[in-house]
Amino acid sequence: MRTDEAAYRELYAELENYEKKGVDIQINGYQASPLQIVTAYMAKEEGTYMRDYVMDQEGNIESLAFTDIKEYTQAEITP
Repeated sequence: MRTDEAAYRELYAELENYEKKGVDIQINGYQASPLQIVTAYMAKEEGTYMRDYVMDQEGNIESLAFTDIKEYTQAEITP
């Protein structure tokens, strides 16, 4: 089983690789560095981030956006 620290290091390495390739990285609509993304993941107590990949015509990743997904509760259906 991976530790949280190992998972964060892996995420940082992945995002740093994207950044070196010129991929635009954002979190919640704002430009962000790999360190900022990993810090947000570490600080997040509940919920998760959804990744959205934007590809160019050749199928290469052009940009990567992380969006905070909040849990929404569904209203009860009453008869």
